Amino acid sequence: QVQLVESGGGLVQAGGSLRLSCAASGRTFAGYGMGWFRRAPGKEREFVAAIRWSGDVSYYAESVKGRFSISRDNAKNTVYLQMNSLKPEDTAVYYCAADASGHASTLLGAYAYWGQGTQVTVSS
Repeated sequence: QVQLVESGGGLVQAGGSLRLSCAASGRTFAGYGMGWFRRAPGKEREFVAAIRWSGDVSYYAESVKGRFSISRDNAKNTVYLQMNSLKPEDTAVYYCAADASGHASTLLGAYAYWGQGTQVTVSS
């Protein structure tokens, strides 16, 4: 079992930046692939970014490529999402998730463990 707690959300103006953190506890964090997903009002949860257990492979949704960066610190049991050049359409609840296979999966169904989410609101 892995417990995930996100933090770092908030209100920011368009063009600004935020860094989300996801702290993990429980089983060995280092072996898990980690992902970030988001759900905007009235929309389905969608993939944002994912990182392999070793940190050497990552994937991004086209909508955030070049603006967002995922990273992890296995010594601190934490994964990060650096979000730059934020747009109003990035407004959503952001969730981190853990995949026991260790892969950097883009598929929502690959993740068995989820955090409670953190709200990001980007004003125009």
